[in-house]
Amino acid sequence: MSTASQVIYCKAAVAWEPGQPLSIENVEVAPPKAHEVRIKVVATGVCHTDWQYLYECEKGMKFRPFPLVLGHEAAGIVESVGPGVTKFSPGDQVIPLFLPQCQECDRCRSPKTNHCRKNWENTQSGVMADGTSRICCQDQQVYQFLGVSSFSQYTVVPDTSLTKIRSDAPLDKVCLFGCGVSTGYGAALKTGKVEKGSTCAVFGLGAVGLAAVMGCKAAGARRIIGIDVNPGKFEKAAKLGATECINPNDHHKPIQEVVLEMTNGGVDFALECVGSPLVMTAALESTTEAWGMCVIAGWTETESMSVAVEKILMGRTLKGTYFGGWKSVQDIPKLVEEYMEQKLKLDEFITHALPLEQINKAFDLLGSGNSIRTVISLW
Repeated sequence: MSTASQVIYCKAAVAWEPGQPLSIENVEVAPPKAHEVRIKVVATGVCHTDWQYLYECEKGMKFRPFPLVLGHEAAGIVESVGPGVTKFSPGDQVIPLFLPQCQECDRCRSPKTNHCRKNWENTQSGVMADGTSRICCQDQQVYQFLGVSSFSQYTVVPDTSLTKIRSDAPLDKVCLFGCGVSTGYGAALKTGKVEKGSTCAVFGLGAVGLAAVMGCKAAGARRIIGIDVNPGKFEKAAKLGATECINPNDHHKPIQEVVLEMTNGGVDFALECVGSPLVMTAALESTTEAWGMCVIAGWTETESMSVAVEKILMGRTLKGTYFGGWKSVQDIPKLVEEYMEQKLKLDEFITHALPLEQINKAFDLLGSGNSIRTVISLW
């Protein structure tokens, strides 16, 4: 029996208020409206950004309205489409996107940026284009996180925030292209444009940092230094391309000074994948003068980093990246192709697999530093 045009009743992990564990609830997911697509979410990764918005929303993060269904790194199958949708059909395998690509605005037409702002203000506020959410629980509206909300068995997204992928791609793997792996990999290749034979330092070896390591290796970097306070991540970093790893806690001087000494003046490229202003400053100061480049990939929204002007005047470049610089709709299917052709690693990022009912365990694993990516199965 078709569910098109009907409300779907399903399970979702609802965040009723900041700082509290998620609650598995029965929710109602309304049919898609004009230029919207309802998808059956098959698998979703638990990203550090989800954890931050739940447990650190008052520390470096803008407030999002609650109750809220988090999750933004997912893959699924199109269940139904709303009026005006022409690029998707029921049964398509898809990856929802927190960064849209309308392909019509000045930013989408420019090769200089991937920062499309279609429906941006609404999705950042937890609602769709008409100002309302498609998810309800206990007779009240539940806000949608970044226009996605993948911690729900079904969700509705704008058709400009969705990309179709090949039908044989394993959804419990390629879901990671929805955020972390794409961001880190692109930070090195797309934004930083790491050069063959260069020296690199990657600050933070979570999913984004490990993907940045992988990107540096793909670019042909000669030396890739992984930096993290958790030595348990060093083995994984080495498998993905790090030539050496260091723990800042093992040294009595600032980590940037350690890197400068190790490299006789600084690295060519530094990639910050933590989201800490202090680490951002350290990453910049670890680069060589004259041509050193620092790319900020770690996420924070309200904090400020300290930059000594002289560091910039001496020829260094400081750049930011969002979603790795990829134009979401057109580029993510290409990354899926690379994975399917075994040109890009993905399975190595998955340390745990859990059902939706154990999603709080996934948050605990992430918060304690004991996982890279936990993939949640919603069925």
